Amino acid sequence: MEVKPITHHLFFVLLTATVRTQVNPEMCRYPLGMTGGQIQDEDISASSQWSESTAAKFGRLDFDNGDGDGAWCPDIMSEPDGLKEYLQVDLRSLHFITLVGTQGRHADGMGNEFAQRYRIKYSRNGSNWVGWHDRKGRQIIEGNRNAYDVVLKDLEPPIIARYVRFMPVTDHSMIVCMRVELYGCEWLDGLMSYSIPDGHLMIYRGLDVYFNDSVYDGTTGLGQLTDGTWGLDDFLHSHIYGMWPGYDYVGWNNKSFPKGYVEMIFEFDHVRNFTSMKVHCNNMFSRGVRMFRQATCYFRSGSDWETEPVTFRPTVDRVSQIARFVAVPLGDRTASTIKCRFHFSDLWLLFSEVAFQSGKNNSAWVSFLSVPWDDPTHKVDDSNTRILIGCLVAIIAILLAIIVIILWRQVWQKMLEKASRRMLDDELTARLAVQTQAFSFHHSSLSSEGGSTSNSTYERIFPLCADYQEPSRLIRKLPEFAQSTEHLGRKEKTQSGGSEGAPHYAEADIISLQESSDSGTDSITPVNINLFAGTDSSMKEFPRHKLTFKEKLGEGQFGEVHLCEAEGMQDFLLEDLSIEGNKESPLLVAVKTLREDANKNARNDFLKEIRIMSRLRDPNIVRLLAVCVDTDPLCMITEYMENGDLNQFLCNLSKLIGMAVQIASGMKYLSSLNFVHRDLATRNCLVGKNYTIKIADFGMSRNLYRGDYYRIQGRAVLPIRWMSWESILLGKFTMASDVWAFGVTLWEILTLCKEQPYSQLSDEQVIENTGEFFRDQGKQVYLPKPPYCPDRIYHDLMLSCWRRNAKQRPSFQEIHTLLMDSLV
Repeated sequence: MEVKPITHHLFFVLLTATVRTQVNPEMCRYPLGMTGGQIQDEDISASSQWSESTAAKFGRLDFDNGDGDGAWCPDIMSEPDGLKEYLQVDLRSLHFITLVGTQGRHADGMGNEFAQRYRIKYSRNGSNWVGWHDRKGRQIIEGNRNAYDVVLKDLEPPIIARYVRFMPVTDHSMIVCMRVELYGCEWLDGLMSYSIPDGHLMIYRGLDVYFNDSVYDGTTGLGQLTDGTWGLDDFLHSHIYGMWPGYDYVGWNNKSFPKGYVEMIFEFDHVRNFTSMKVHCNNMFSRGVRMFRQATCYFRSGSDWETEPVTFRPTVDRVSQIARFVAVPLGDRTASTIKCRFHFSDLWLLFSEVAFQSGKNNSAWVSFLSVPWDDPTHKVDDSNTRILIGCLVAIIAILLAIIVIILWRQVWQKMLEKASRRMLDDELTARLAVQTQAFSFHHSSLSSEGGSTSNSTYERIFPLCADYQEPSRLIRKLPEFAQSTEHLGRKEKTQSGGSEGAPHYAEADIISLQESSDSGTDSITPVNINLFAGTDSSMKEFPRHKLTFKEKLGEGQFGEVHLCEAEGMQDFLLEDLSIEGNKESPLLVAVKTLREDANKNARNDFLKEIRIMSRLRDPNIVRLLAVCVDTDPLCMITEYMENGDLNQFLCNLSKLIGMAVQIASGMKYLSSLNFVHRDLATRNCLVGKNYTIKIADFGMSRNLYRGDYYRIQGRAVLPIRWMSWESILLGKFTMASDVWAFGVTLWEILTLCKEQPYSQLSDEQVIENTGEFFRDQGKQVYLPKPPYCPDRIYHDLMLSCWRRNAKQRPSFQEIHTLLMDSLV
């Protein structure tokens, strides 16, 4: 079974020829191996060490193997300039590094040393070292304030390096210790350095616009053209706050180039086979800037340039002023150095990024096999050479055959896995196909029809399965999240006595809370058809023939939801379930059905929901009135709220706070039973007579609100715009996360539901924003104060519902009290 790692390595080598090497700093934030152990001890060195137990190999962030004292410490006190002592990490290959993390030494309470500030130096070859500085020229990085916490710092701009040195700096001589981690991804472009002319100054309407390469790291290095940041359409503005006009671009004026072109030279780590080059150009021709008219590229593998260049003439856009990437095909030319000449098509030429797509040249295989093909001083017998070549070709053919077989096997395994996941999705998804003629309805139009089938594609939303998947690969951008999850889980407990596994209100077993004396009927798994036959249940079997179909309201997680007239329902109900209405007239009710072809799990879930809802008694919770479970299709009959859901109703109602009070009251009741709703929003609040608001979770109009839900890798859909950060990142649902959702629901009410929460953000940006709540560095975005919303409601209530620390959020009792006070 040793084949798998080898296969993965060979497969990776084959894929490098087609890797898209354009780096995105926002995505390139993976831990590079100090914490996880991928970086070996021999690749970690230092200028000195205090003792064997504080050697360089112990300088791994958040890692303690029990052998050392928990960090690297130099053998002398650190100096104020921070230029002598260092901890060095060898990544074995070039990496694009976007983030660094540091930590001090506590040694289980025996130590208290840390670096308050530090510098970083880096090198691509181990000989030429460059000191990092930020975009404003500052070299000092603020470090730790205690020996325990991890401090993460973005490197702006990022660096491309193989070797990195952390150099502690102190205001006075003191002992320091460090643990570190690097974050980024492998640099597959292979570009080691480039040489370009100095950028020029543009004077635009009296404004100085500088187009210099401000982060260039040496006479033959890398800089702004490889920092992963693309310029905006308007070059006067920048992605980076507070930078000067033109900062994102390197640019030149054609008056300084009599030959009409700008020449650039790109040096690579080895001979490569180049497919294309992508150049990000500005095209604001209204200010004299256009993309290049022609690119001519020359190639060199040894000492001389090849005589035949590649020439490319793009279509110059004279209509749109949008900045864009221009792909220059390089014709699979082989080289270790490329010289490109970009010809002006207007007064100015502005570039912000250059990236290459390439693969290793086949000569790399020759070098790997140590065959002296081109050494004229090495004499080899021709016959032996032919035999050796034949053997090598046979070995390569056998290896390729093995790789093909293994890859084919893996394809089949993935297909089988997808099939099994599809079967699991069938368990989690209720495909609605309820035959309406299963009701013995009185409606004349239905009595004449022969049973049409209605289908839908709505998926179940809650509860999440046990193997909850992370919401997006974007979360992998947060290395600090991955490191801190276990620590966070130990520190944060559910507020108000709830547990992390608090159940959804429509699925929890509340019988143990309300009928502790019951002995044989508390179990809800499995549930059978005779569940309600005993005297312990208040739910009665309603005669099916007394239901008259009126219209289809929507689709729920188990089946369709219909509006029906229930004849004699008032006389049928027990006294504690009586509702307003004329006893002589049929009562309008909502009938929720289970599709006839539902599997066993869906059937049990449906009956479980009936059992739970039969125990809920609160004026602000939708009530279950009766059931039809003697024959298929199974049905539950609930109150019908004639004014629909709150989202649709708000446009015609001004008593907003009063409705919020009712929602808070219903949630206060649920929280008193330790139930978590998980999907509180105006779409799940129904409006009845006299503007009565009742909380539900029927999903009667989920298709209408499909845009409110975000699909997670085909497994589930989540209302991420209403969810707390810990629910999205950790899959953790508590009463405190319901409080967060209540704050968003209140925001909906006070904005009259005229826009979706965070309407200016995409779903992915909403998820990124939860990462900012996790980091808690003041960059998170809150919903704005609605117009005419009292300051007290927004600042004292809404913002408190969205506090990062779940323990600091108010309870529903406190929310209800505050809202009641605001009505006075």
